[in-house]
Amino acid sequence: MTQAGNAVNVKGLVYLSALVPDSNQSVSDALTRFHAPMEGLEADKNGLIWLDEPEIFHEVMANDISEKQSQLLAAMQQPMAAAAFTEKVKAAAWREKPSWYLLTENDNALAPSVQADFAREAGARILRIQSGHLSMISHPEAVAAFIVKAARSIH
Repeated sequence: MTQAGNAVNVKGLVYLSALVPDSNQSVSDALTRFHAPMEGLEADKNGLIWLDEPEIFHEVMANDISEKQSQLLAAMQQPMAAAAFTEKVKAAAWREKPSWYLLTENDNALAPSVQADFAREAGARILRIQSGHLSMISHPEAVAAFIVKAARSIH
C-alpha cells in the first residue's frame, strides 16, 4: 500500500498493524533498521511464505479469536511472495499523503513497539487497541470506525 498509495485517486492511507517501509527501502530493510528482522519465516520451493501449521497461525496471527475460527483462517490464507519483503518501495505515499495507523497492542506477528516506530516515522495519527494482528476479524467495529473517521477527516 505504501507504493500503491501514490495513485491520484488515493487521498489518505490507513494502515492496520502494517509494515510501512520508506522510499527506496524494502520491508526487510525497514525491519532491520528497527532491530526487528523477520525470523522463522522461510519461503517454500515456490518462493511463497505462509504459516501452514494451524497452531502457529493461531499463536502468531490470530491469538485473540477462537481456535475454530483461527483454523478456518489458516486453511484459507493466501501465501505471500517472499519477494514482497525484499522489493524496495520507489516512493512512499505517506511522505505526501495523510496517514493513520491502527496499532494492535497484543500483536504476536508484528511487535507493538515496531508498529509504533513505523507509525511515528510515517507521521501517522495512531489509534491503539487491545487486539492481536487480525484486528479486522477480532474487532471489526473498531476497525471500521477508525477507517470511517480517517475518511471523514480528509477534505
